[in-house]
Amino acid sequence: MAERGSGKPAVGELMGLAAAAGQEARVAAARRRAASIRLTDEERRICTDDLAEQFAVGRLDEDELHTRVDRLNEAVTHADLQPIFAGLPAPSLYKPEPRKPGRWRWAAFAGAVWLAAPFFLTGLVLLVFGREVAAVIFGLPALVWTFVAYRWAAGKTRRSRRP
Repeated sequence: MAERGSGKPAVGELMGLAAAAGQEARVAAARRRAASIRLTDEERRICTDDLAEQFAVGRLDEDELHTRVDRLNEAVTHADLQPIFAGLPAPSLYKPEPRKPGRWRWAAFAGAVWLAAPFFLTGLVLLVFGREVAAVIFGLPALVWTFVAYRWAAGKTRRSRRP
């Protein structure tokens, strides 16, 4: 938790704490903005699913789950949810949705292909004239560049492939 031999926290640890605090602040701000807004049936369903998940992981017993679900069905505004979720993580309807890759990434991919095309074509010409080593030097990096740009534009990372 701290750097070896000193009482100071590590830089990575401080950055993680700052990120967590920022996330909590965004959730709290979303809850404050929605406090006076009436609940929809879909929001009640999401909150019911969240309570069921807390029951499944063992944070609630069956009686407390039924009590909280009954209170949830009687709730009118978002402010009424705060006592229902007391001692539990915030409902998922307040958590921001993860960002999806935008169209600008595909425009950047097109630019990367446009930059790689002359190198690839030069590699093909060199291959035709029997300069295999030069063809590999020109063509292979262009193919790798295009592949990496495609993976980036599609939003495919190692983290997104894990279940």
